[in-house]
Amino acid sequence: MTHLHPDAARQHWLAILANSHVDALAPRLVPHLPDESRLHWLRQPHTGLAMVEGRIGGSGARFNLGEVTVSRASVTLDERTGHGHVKGCDIEHARLIAIADVLLQDPERYPTLQREVITPLELAIQARREQQQRETAATKVEFFTMVRGED
Repeated sequence: MTHLHPDAARQHWLAILANSHVDALAPRLVPHLPDESRLHWLRQPHTGLAMVEGRIGGSGARFNLGEVTVSRASVTLDERTGHGHVKGCDIEHARLIAIADVLLQDPERYPTLQREVITPLELAIQARREQQQRETAATKVEFFTMVRGED
């Protein structure tokens, strides 16, 4: 990853964590997990609803589009706070994201976690998106119009 502002870097890793599959995240993160007794849960992992906004025409006035199910958690470790949010009902995924977020904020842990957790997950997401694009392209239908001459 290039050198980003700390807020942009955090947004980047949170997006990677939220878009990853929990089955890919868990085995990469488990070797780095701190002792559970060191974690203080501000918000235990739980599932709820969040309002999703839309914009008229994509850039116009905002409107409430509807609600989406989200799972979220918040944890502290060594004076840092980590948050995990993920679409759907997967509280374990939200728990792992919160822990990864708090660990990635530690400058000593960051390089290792970036290399062993974030980069492989980012590559997996990219591969999954490329596969979806190939599958979509394979079903593309070309339409054309034949003009009939007048007799």
